[in-house]
Amino acid sequence: MKTLMTSAALLMAASGAIAETYVLDPTHTEVRFYWNHAGLTEQHGEWLGISGTIEFDAENVTATSADIAIDPASIHTGVVALDDELKGEMFFNAEAYPEIRFTSTSAVQTGAETMRLIGDLTVKDNTHSAVLDVNMKFMGSHPLGGYFDFYQGEWIGVEATSSLLRSEYGVGLYAPLTSDVVRLEISAEMRAGGWPAE
Repeated sequence: MKTLMTSAALLMAASGAIAETYVLDPTHTEVRFYWNHAGLTEQHGEWLGISGTIEFDAENVTATSADIAIDPASIHTGVVALDDELKGEMFFNAEAYPEIRFTSTSAVQTGAETMRLIGDLTVKDNTHSAVLDVNMKFMGSHPLGGYFDFYQGEWIGVEATSSLLRSEYGVGLYAPLTSDVVRLEISAEMRAGGWPAE
């Protein structure tokens, strides 16, 4: 059975296609973060404001690049008081620093359907190298394209994971009592070429 990347590469080779720009669907892209709460439990939250593009060519996976932006003020933990604290000056200071940004610098194919994206993550003017381990879940025509115009065209679906030390990014208050290590889990759907301007 052919893998997703192998199948995609064969199709692209047959059509002479080159790298395609895929645009994140913000309604079906989730960036979730997990932390240990003083040794008692694992807690989590997410950001709701996400945008970005991925340049991807199944024939040349190592040329993949990503540019992703997150609105820190879109943070959501399910606890309003905590959300307000995280948006404030002691943590993300979303008013002064209205963007979290990841820009990839290199890509490594790690398996038939996996890759590793290495890049620069910037939070509150603190920039450090970050690594995303990416699993390609889907590539092709969206199964819902025959029902909704929004889903027409070619799509990619991926899941990715990473971990980082929040203290490196100026959001280390209460660490390590509340864990410094934060785990990221990303689920993203993206459409080739994005959507026509209305």
